[in-house]
Amino acid sequence: MITDTEAIVLRQVKTLNGRRMLLLFSRKFGKISVGTNLTEGGKNKSALAVRPFTYGRYELFKSRDSYSLNSGQVIESFYSLGEDLDKYMAGSYVLELTEKLLADDLPQPRMFSLLLDFLNTLEKRSKKQDTLVMAYMVKVLDIMGTMPELDSCCICGRKGADRFFSIPGGGMMCPECAESASAESNEPLIYDTNFGIVNILRYFQKEPMSTFEKIALNEEILKKLQAIIKRYMAYHLDVGKLKSEDFFL
Repeated sequence: MITDTEAIVLRQVKTLNGRRMLLLFSRKFGKISVGTNLTEGGKNKSALAVRPFTYGRYELFKSRDSYSLNSGQVIESFYSLGEDLDKYMAGSYVLELTEKLLADDLPQPRMFSLLLDFLNTLEKRSKKQDTLVMAYMVKVLDIMGTMPELDSCCICGRKGADRFFSIPGGGMMCPECAESASAESNEPLIYDTNFGIVNILRYFQKEPMSTFEKIALNEEILKKLQAIIKRYMAYHLDVGKLKSEDFFL
């Protein structure tokens, strides 16, 4: 069956006899692996469409359990990200994170739109890409249905619990519940937050990605937030350490 879809190239892997496998995040089918004989070094338009970061339209041959690429057309290459090391590493981290979170053959239209918005904003942003990546991570939590509880204590439901953050509990925790939980566990998964985490997370959750083209968090606050959200994702979404993390976060 011949079909087509818009997609973003997450990764490209060389296989035998010069053939390659593309990992595409497609709007229509979700995350799929696609075989092709094209190489990105070619001069035709389809060759340009197999590069990572590329957003394009792809004609596929779909058999019972596999996809092959017939042709590809670039809609937006985002190739300039490769000319700036910080942007490239930020983009690589987000592509790898997205790949880990996506199930095979399951459309995720909201995530697709978010990734496209991220790449567009990353291309325009001049420096300090960490804040943009953090905004993406928070929005991913919202889409995946694992956004932390911010309005009340995640244990007892008490309103206005904004001092402690519990990773196992999934959100903010009042002092009494934090003390009780800390006494029962030796793992440091409860954080004393005195830097406005609730307001930051709400802002990241609600504002469109384009808002973060020029906004940058204070470096100290960003590091604290990164530590919390990375452990939160590891705990609730089973996202371990990523290969690109050594070069970015």
